[in-house]
Amino acid sequence: MAKTVKIYSTPTCPWCIRTKQFLKENNIDFQNMDVSSDKQAADEMMKKTGQMGVPVIDIEGEIIVGFDKEKIKQVLGI
Repeated sequence: MAKTVKIYSTPTCPWCIRTKQFLKENNIDFQNMDVSSDKQAADEMMKKTGQMGVPVIDIEGEIIVGFDKEKIKQVLGI
């Protein structure tokens, strides 16, 4: 069963781009939340993490800040 994955990112953030590329390579569907243009997404991310650093990956409520490949693999079971 696929897990719900949300990424809070900006189009210019290199780690955001790498994170999305990594998920695509592993055939993981995700919802991209562009916090640079979506105020509601930015507010949501702030509530979850208390900070504005991107990327923030939300996998079914498990929050990962930054492109932590091992942690992402562990939480997704890949």
